[in-house]
This record gives sequence, structure tokens and C-alpha cells, in this order.
Amino acid sequence: MKKLFVSAVAVLALGFTSCIEDDDTPIIIEEVTNNYDNSGSSDDDSCIVKAGGIAVNETWTADNCYILDRKVVVQEGVTLTIEPGTIIKGRAGTGSLSSALIVARGGVLIAEGTASQPIIFTSEADNISIGETAGTNLDENNIGLWGGIIVLGNATCSLSGDVTEKQIEGIPASDTFGLYGPGDAGAIDDQNSGIIRYVSIRHGGSLLGEGNEINGLTLGGVGSGTTLDHIEVIANKDDGIEFFGGTVSASNLLVWAQGDDGLDIDEAYSGTITNAVVALGVNSDHALEIDGPAGSINGACILQDLTLIGNGSINSEYADYRDNAQIATNNVYAFDFGDDSDVELDNDGIATNYNNGLITFSDWQIVLPTGVTAVEDIFVNKATTVTVTGFGSEATAVSAGANTVGADASVLSWTFAISTGGVSL
Repeated sequence: MKKLFVSAVAVLALGFTSCIEDDDTPIIIEEVTNNYDNSGSSDDDSCIVKAGGIAVNETWTADNCYILDRKVVVQEGVTLTIEPGTIIKGRAGTGSLSSALIVARGGVLIAEGTASQPIIFTSEADNISIGETAGTNLDENNIGLWGGIIVLGNATCSLSGDVTEKQIEGIPASDTFGLYGPGDAGAIDDQNSGIIRYVSIRHGGSLLGEGNEINGLTLGGVGSGTTLDHIEVIANKDDGIEFFGGTVSASNLLVWAQGDDGLDIDEAYSGTITNAVVALGVNSDHALEIDGPAGSINGACILQDLTLIGNGSINSEYADYRDNAQIATNNVYAFDFGDDSDVELDNDGIATNYNNGLITFSDWQIVLPTGVTAVEDIFVNKATTVTVTGFGSEATAVSAGANTVGADASVLSWTFAISTGGVSL
């Protein structure tokens, strides 16, 4: 294996030891030829290995593939640009050895693919080659093979104890580049952390500790100047996409076969999510999990034009509204859920928020599961003392394919999930 050390980059990266802990080696660029069998990259892949902190602006190009070896961190004041069609593979590992691409507060990621040349993040075990959009050896059941993408910012978050910053889940507390939230300098709600467009994230969610996996795409305190559009997450062990506070909006999303929740909202996230598909797999839990402020700062978000697809069995849910959620969920089409699946108000506080108009629903259209005779039966209030009226009246039963609301799937035809027939709308 031939190694090419870029001295200027290495020296600069070593200067950032205050941000990168000892278990995160400075960047080393290796030019390697991989000779995997069908469990990994093809024979002609020339891959560049990345590890540690990115300390100067750089561009990753489509004529190479890239290997994330442990955590690769885009530092404050630095821009990483990824060309359309580029393939990035995460190396297997758990705990401190988990691989992930992390954009620290003040860093910028420009990952702008196209419909014909999406940028693909996947596992090192994926035999996809340069110039391809799919390999042949992994499917939606191969989960947790690497980490994921984490973008952090300084926008408003409602954090427990009204602290101004917090460590993002999926990153050990000792790694200070994992902090998100305004911090002492105050909120930057229009902060621009870059562009993520036409990006497919596959087979991630490696384990850091018991019950602590990395999401496919994690967004902590990300500002409204950031662009999130045309993003696909497939086969992530934890959530597909999770929003921890912040003001960023997102559009044209697809999550398929995640291990936990499809779209997860926390800590007074206050953006708008438009045109999204969540398709559950055999290991999935909720299509939507909605939490609200954890501190005294309130914030509400909007979800609209959604298609939710169940796995046809037990132990999968449409949506769970919990922990002071404040949200409007509009224009939702749902089908192929089990007869025990529900849309749930989780407790007294959530039921109170519904009664006070802090949680609203409009125009849900649901294909009734076998054995369910009334659409209102899908909407369940689990509060112990607070009653609600009208919960479920916002929904109507429809026949499969007769919906007039939901996501526009035509703009998501570029995704691996739809183009290969894995998800059918």
C-alpha cells in the first residue's frame, strides 16, 4: 500500500489538538488500491483514507472514493466541498472507533449532488464502485455498518436546564467538537452550515454504547441558512434523520428501513419539513417521533406533505407525540400499517397541548389496516387524566392509491429506494 503524506495538511491538523481528542488521529491522506472480494470495494477502486480533523478548505472529487476512518471533523471556519457523484465509505467500528463525518459549529459542508450523480455515503463493505450509484452485495437489512453524518450549529435549541449548549448524541462527551447550540456567544438562527442536496446515506448507525447509535443524518442546532434538500437515508440502525433544535428547513426527504424512527424531532426544532417519505422496514419503530422543548424556550415546527408506509406488521407505529411537542402535521397519506399501529398522544402534557392548539393535524388520509373499521380508532390518547375531543376527526379513510395528499414521489425517483423498487408508492 502506497501512502502519500501531505505535510502542510498534517501540520495544520496537529495544531487542532484542542478540538480533536487523542483517539482522533490527525488527517492522513492515503492513496490505496483495495482488492476486496464481493464483501467490499471492487478491484479498481482507488480510495483516499480520511481520519481526524479537516483544518483547511478542501474538495473531494468524483474520480476518487473516500474512506472515513473513525471520525472526520470539518473544523470551525473550514469548508469541505464534495463533488456530484462522489462515493464516501465509512469504515466499520464501534465506540470511539465509529466512523462519521462531523461538521462542527462554524464549519461548512457543501455536498451538492444531482439527480443523475448523487453523492453517496455508504459502508466500506459496499461493493459500489466509482461512477456507480449502487452496489450489489448489501440491502436494506444491512444496518449499523458505519456511523453517519452529523451537522452542528449555533441556532436556538431548548435544552434541559436551560443550558446554552449540549453534546450531540452519538459522540462521546470527551469530544468537544460534538457540542451544539448557541453557546456563550448567543444564537445564530440564520447560520449557514452549507448545502446537502441529492445525497444518499446508507447502512449507517454504528454503536457507541448501549442504546446510543449514530443517526443517518443528525442535525444539532442547525441554522436556517443551511440547505437540506433531496436527501435519502437507507438502512440506518437508529433514526433516519433527527433534528435537535435549530431553525433549518428540509425538503424532499426519504427514509427507508431505519432501525428506530424515520423522522425524529427534539428540543424545540422550529423549521418546516416538506415532501417526505418514510417507509418502515422489518426493524423499524415509528415513522414519526415528535418531542418538544426540553427547556423553557418554546418552538414549533411544521411537517407537511408526507407519505408514511408501514411494514404491515405489529410493532410499527405511525407517529408518537411526546414530551411537550408543539407541531402542525398536515397533508399525510399513510398505508400498510398493522392493526395495532397508532397515532399517539403520549401523556397528559401532550393531550393538554393538543387541547390548547399547540399540536394540530389536518388532512390525514389513511388506508385502514385489516381489522380496523374506523379511522378514529388509529388516533389514541394515552393521557391518564386529560381528555381530548376531536382527535382523529382530522383524518379520513381512503382506498389504496386514492389519496389526494402525501408526498410527491416523482421528485424522489432519483433515490436508490424508489429507482430499485425497494419502496413503491
